Amino acid sequence: MTLYYSLVFALLVFEMVVFMTLIIPLPFKIKRSLFTFISESPIIAKLQYGLKITFIFILILFIDSVNRVYRVQLELSQAKFQGGAAAGVAGSERMEVQARKFYSQRNMYLCGFTLFLSLILNRTYVMILDVLRLEQEVKTLRGESPQNDKNASKLGEAGELGEIGRLKKELAEKDRDLETMKKQSQGLSNEYNKLGDQMTQQDGSNKKAR
Repeated sequence: MTLYYSLVFALLVFEMVVFMTLIIPLPFKIKRSLFTFISESPIIAKLQYGLKITFIFILILFIDSVNRVYRVQLELSQAKFQGGAAAGVAGSERMEVQARKFYSQRNMYLCGFTLFLSLILNRTYVMILDVLRLEQEVKTLRGESPQNDKNASKLGEAGELGEIGRLKKELAEKDRDLETMKKQSQGLSNEYNKLGDQMTQQDGSNKKAR
């Protein structure tokens, strides 16, 4: 096994360990603290970004391995119809092709399962965050949540990936809209006062004329 496929295998084992960690039943407070740390840690965020880039290279390896399996399968199909007097040579070549087929299929399955498990991990992580958030809301509605729990206020911030950034962006947009409305209101108020002064002056001039 080459170095990059060995790294892919190591990543597959790491994903299996992470998946087992996610599905292990833990007390609510411990699991909430764990997922809050994962959601807020900048180190975990950088690790997730690096893994996304790594999965792109694994996808390229997966496509290459599928192509190799297809080409080896064509060679085997051609070898079945080959004839001639050199049966021993043909047999040794066929064994070589079979070995290459085995290695190509192994690499294809290795990369494929690694990519598939990454999708499962992402979906499982998001679902567990939703379950924890809903459990926290239920406990809050029932009055079972202690007021001095420091992690209680952080659970809602965990949410889905990117939820905090999206909410901050929406809040900034609303603040800009509010400032714009304040400026427009101030402008309308100034115009109203100006028109009121003009009407007062006109009324005074009409009274003098009479």
